Amino acid sequence: MRMRIGELAERAGVSTRALRYYEQQGLLPARRAGNGYREYDEADVRLVTEIRTLLAAGFTLDDARPFVDCLRAGHDSGGSCPQSIAVYQRKLAELDREIGDLIRRRADLASQLARACPGCALSPKGTNDDRSDQRDLRRAGPARRHTGTGRILGRVVPALPDDRADP
Repeated sequence: MRMRIGELAERAGVSTRALRYYEQQGLLPARRAGNGYREYDEADVRLVTEIRTLLAAGFTLDDARPFVDCLRAGHDSGGSCPQSIAVYQRKLAELDREIGDLIRRRADLASQLARACPGCALSPKGTNDDRSDQRDLRRAGPARRHTGTGRILGRVVPALPDDRADP
């Protein structure tokens, strides 16, 4: 089934501008009809869907190339070719480095907080490990009082913690 750019855009959930950009980048081949209009087929819907899925997962258009090439070669999955697998592995290694960096940054911030606010503590929130990335901040001291149900919206607002000092 042949379709024009507007129909492909609608079926793939993208703009015609995005499709033209993918074509410009060499990811989406466009055949031209006798009247000069771009023509696409069902395989192109799959290509655009693969590109969008990869972009949503944090891949770049250059990262998507091996996946698109794999689909164009007739494979059922864009991730089944060796070049695609190499991209997956590279992206996972990048994420692992970023996660490590975030954990180190969080530990630095927690140290700064501990120095700046000695009365504050990080308390575990029902975790079975000691990782600080799953904790929340609370001020050490007696438990807070809770006020009654609010009058706003016909008593729909739940009780709120009262942060005022006890009289």
